[in-house]
Amino acid sequence: MASLTRFDQRDIVNDTAKLTTSTWTGNTNELTAAHTSSTQAIFGTPTSSGAHFIEVFDKNPQTDTTAEVQYAVAYGHRGGSGSLDFTNATNGFGLSPTRNIYSQYRQLVFGNETQDFNFTDQTSDDIYVININRARYKHNLKPGSLNLVLGTANSTRVHLTDDSISVSGSSTITNAGRQFNIVSGSNGVRIGASNTPLANTGSFGFFYPDSGFIVLNPLALGVNSELTPVKASNTDSQNHLKFVNAISGGASFIVDSEEKVSSTFYFARARNFEYNYTTNPSFTDDNGNVLINSMIDNPTVYITTVGMYNDSGDLLAVAKLSQPITKDFTKEALIRIKLDY
Repeated sequence: MASLTRFDQRDIVNDTAKLTTSTWTGNTNELTAAHTSSTQAIFGTPTSSGAHFIEVFDKNPQTDTTAEVQYAVAYGHRGGSGSLDFTNATNGFGLSPTRNIYSQYRQLVFGNETQDFNFTDQTSDDIYVININRARYKHNLKPGSLNLVLGTANSTRVHLTDDSISVSGSSTITNAGRQFNIVSGSNGVRIGASNTPLANTGSFGFFYPDSGFIVLNPLALGVNSELTPVKASNTDSQNHLKFVNAISGGASFIVDSEEKVSSTFYFARARNFEYNYTTNPSFTDDNGNVLINSMIDNPTVYITTVGMYNDSGDLLAVAKLSQPITKDFTKEALIRIKLDY
């Protein structure tokens, strides 16, 4: 009677799969509202977090304690326009929240603070940014799943996606990982053949799924007047709030996340001549004699559990079957055990 069987190397298979889920809390597929916090979105003080970015929640944080941050929105300007200088004085040399944002994201993408964002041969002084909260996704955001609608009026709404499905191998590798173009369309498929929506504006922007953020070109989005930023120097223009309102007005933000799951499959085999006797101590007497006569010549047992041991005999894992498997000398069993990491 076999008690332990060593796995053959051919019975062990390693595999990696991608698990896709919605990015938003509660596996919600689509965010249709953009709630902000009155305690975080504080303007007028250039050193406040609200002057740099606005956190967006799935529910109203003022009335619902279960509300969670889904993403943050920011506006950046190369010269610091659109926000108060840190000195809050004229000739503050553009040292401001918007300048910090622009510098931060070009450092993330290019690895330096001198290279400017270029949207299809159109260098831009400013950017809008959507940064997905890190707790919302596993390994990375999923290319081809991005669907974002901007604007309150149907006639001027902008429908954005990435071009990962339309253009095979369209990604460019940056310091922030893969970079895809943001285009007009849905589900990774762009509308039309051109990546440039209007002459002299450049493309809509870029999607960085490995780092969880989107950089958008305000000049291209300016086809919708709601998204045209105010670029006066040393002025609290609150352009990032304007962008939040455009997201709220569009009432549709979808993006999925991906997680790489490594699995090991073990194939446990019980051949016809193995494991036909129970390990229940009531099966035999103190001398090892079988107490139930019908089990002597034609024993029948039920497999309910598979134990996995190391070479020292230590139990490392237990696999429970959903229902017992009948086993006797006329039957063999093959049980697949999956361990996920």
